[in-house]
Amino acid sequence: MASNYPVDMSVKPDVKAFFDPATWTISYVVKDPASDACAVVDSVMDIDYAAGRITYESADEIIKYIKEEGLKLEWLIETHVHADHLSAAPYIQDKLGGKIGIGEHIVTVQETFGKVFNEGTEFQRDGSQFDRLFKDGDTYTVGGMTCFAMHTPGHTPACMVHTMGDATFTGDTLFMPDGGSARADFPGGDAGILYDSIQKVLALPDEMRLFMCHDYGPNGRDIEWETTVGAEKENNIHVGGGKSKDDFVKFRTERDAQLAMPRLIIPSLQVNMRAGELPPPDQDGKTFLKVPVNGL
Repeated sequence: MASNYPVDMSVKPDVKAFFDPATWTISYVVKDPASDACAVVDSVMDIDYAAGRITYESADEIIKYIKEEGLKLEWLIETHVHADHLSAAPYIQDKLGGKIGIGEHIVTVQETFGKVFNEGTEFQRDGSQFDRLFKDGDTYTVGGMTCFAMHTPGHTPACMVHTMGDATFTGDTLFMPDGGSARADFPGGDAGILYDSIQKVLALPDEMRLFMCHDYGPNGRDIEWETTVGAEKENNIHVGGGKSKDDFVKFRTERDAQLAMPRLIIPSLQVNMRAGELPPPDQDGKTFLKVPVNGL
């Protein structure tokens, strides 16, 4: 399956990780090794949910790094519509430029959650809030580095894995080998489809570096975010060692039935389906997030 994608293991981008302990999220600055061009993957906007307060410390750390390194930001990549953290993509774009990209199936997510949150007709469900909607196999460049997007649904319909040289950013499709895989019980999720998507990732070269969007330090270990395709194929607790699709679907379905909703799912979905923008203010200039009762 990986032969359908323009893999180039000779290109080795510099990858700088930023861990957000409040949401267990890892964001990345990915630099083209032959220029000063870079991309940001899965940035985080901070929220004090209890106080309803938005701040930007995590994003400012990324901005500071890019400026100090003299880099030029060309892309802000969202691997999917995150349910556990809010995107800071438009905030960073306002400061540094670049284009915001996400998978083309964002329109499915917007349609689904536009109904859940009772959004009005002014909420566009065509993905127009983003600068680029990626199809499976689409390519783009960061400096002189050719990158590509791989459609990997199952966790959500819009999930994409992005490969830049010998570095692949998995979003929530895979976790570290001892973390397994993401849940598949959100609207539009499917455990069988997730298994097939994971196999697409595992068909990449064994030496391909994989970078996780989340890590939770299972069994008390230190937070980690980098592994390889070969390590996942051999050791991933959910799909490694040749585990069958039937076994994976049975485990994932039973496991997901025991999981609570992510703490930030309600604000995250409303913001992230808008490409990181808050809902528009009311006539008095005040901004509100909705809480659908028994809607999720």
